[in-house]
Amino acid sequence: MNKIDLLKSLLPGFLPLIIFIVADSLWGTRIGLIVAVFSGIIEIAYSWLRDKFIDKFVLFDIGMIIILGVISITLDNPIFFKLKPALIELIFCVILAISIFSPVNVMLLMTKRYMKGIDINDEALNEMKKSLKVIFFIFLIHTGLIIYSSFFMSKAAWAFISGGLFYIIFGFYFIFELVRKKLKAKNWAEKYKDDEWFDIVDKEGNVKGRAPRTLCHSGPGMLHPVVHLHLIDSKNRIYLQKRDSNKQIQPCKWDTAVGGHVSSGEKIEDALVRETEEELGIKDFKPTLIGRYVWETEVESELVYMFAARYDRNIVFNRDEIEDGKYWKIKNIRANLKKGIFTPNFELEFDVLVRQVIR
Repeated sequence: MNKIDLLKSLLPGFLPLIIFIVADSLWGTRIGLIVAVFSGIIEIAYSWLRDKFIDKFVLFDIGMIIILGVISITLDNPIFFKLKPALIELIFCVILAISIFSPVNVMLLMTKRYMKGIDINDEALNEMKKSLKVIFFIFLIHTGLIIYSSFFMSKAAWAFISGGLFYIIFGFYFIFELVRKKLKAKNWAEKYKDDEWFDIVDKEGNVKGRAPRTLCHSGPGMLHPVVHLHLIDSKNRIYLQKRDSNKQIQPCKWDTAVGGHVSSGEKIEDALVRETEEELGIKDFKPTLIGRYVWETEVESELVYMFAARYDRNIVFNRDEIEDGKYWKIKNIRANLKKGIFTPNFELEFDVLVRQVIR
């Protein structure tokens, strides 16, 4: 998750407070208080109608607005008026500091709330903490400038520092991040131009990005789609392939008839047909999707699409891809389970095949 996506994900929770700051500067505290609370009520009603829950972050936001508004109206003091933006930003700083320096990551909770279905792995979490630190120091420095200008600078200087300067700083920050992101993507593409690229997906198979094979196979976290095909003949025998000894993962073990990665932008069904032809030299089969599951190892994270098909014709496997291949009887497979002969993937899927397909 990059810094721009992080800010977008956090915006809904702080929207009433942002509206209060803008409305307060334009029309005064009383109008600002009314507008901000009303906007918060609308946001709560929307979240209830859409997801059937009351958003506690928005309630907290409205509570802060009411407290600040009442104090501002009661005191009606020029210094407090000048310090009010600093007080608001200090609240942000406290929330950010808790998220960065304590086990309770408030920002992570908010991100998960507003970006449902997003998997935040360790790499993304570290990137998020780096982003939060940058934002924290921006807020902290700007808060200090507001406090200094409130006591020692002219009203015009204070107005610029508390308002326009903030937007200028974040404007430069956004531009810097956009440029950095584009340069990083360009460098990535150049560095891994000869690599095969996979789509990065969530658990539902929705594409969230893309990455080269080298990075996808450098450890768990980058979930990418793969296809598995089980071929079953009329005698209920299951065709298995023996993985080549040069394979990075599970070499020399018996595995599903076909297994392979889905290239970036490729349809699942097209990848299945391509891999089946490459490994077994067959195209005339009718696959049925049995299920989909996440499989993680120390090498990678896969979203496995499991297919099965009935097939009785002769199979001539590709010796450049596979070390051996043959049909196995169900009783022989059962006799060799948990002995290190089959891949863990196959042993998991074998149970599904027996229950749902062969019976």
